[in-house]
Amino acid sequence: MQRKFTIKIIITIAIILILIVLLKIFNVYNMIQKQFYKQGYSEYVNKYAQINDIDPMWIYAIIKVESNFNKDATSGSGAKGLMQLMDSTATEIAKRLKLKNFQSNMLYDPEINIMLGTKYFDELLAKYNENYYLAIAAYNGGIGNVDNWISKGIIKSDGSNIENIPYKETNMYVRKTITAYKVYVQLYVV
Repeated sequence: MQRKFTIKIIITIAIILILIVLLKIFNVYNMIQKQFYKQGYSEYVNKYAQINDIDPMWIYAIIKVESNFNKDATSGSGAKGLMQLMDSTATEIAKRLKLKNFQSNMLYDPEINIMLGTKYFDELLAKYNENYYLAIAAYNGGIGNVDNWISKGIIKSDGSNIENIPYKETNMYVRKTITAYKVYVQLYVV
């Protein structure tokens, strides 16, 4: 009885390994992953990433984590659209971009949201010396919090210990965004 059970386990493992090899050979794994990590609104992401000199894979990662490409998303705190911008942040960015007649309901327009969100992320990158990890943390947790954590030595100004972020939500957000970025690079960057 024990021998039959062992043979069944060996056969099952062999079948699973063969399936994995076949999936890899026929690139099914990447095709499945691309369904979960899509590149929606690519015309806007690529346009505004290029204008702001940002790797577009970071913008896709932010959108993936923030709204999962739901242009009509609204958070409990009032953040809106694909990149989940707060009205006050979006209004300030719109003023700096000289976007006339900006109203907060425009954040549900994918192009406007991506234009403002990408510009905001660009400003965060400039503030944190092009450190993507700190910029991502500030995108979610706020500039004041990130500056406070750095000044208290909770996180380093080079972002090397970003895992020490004390706010659970921001800590998880940074981890999810970095992971999403790595998946986007793996799937789409040749």
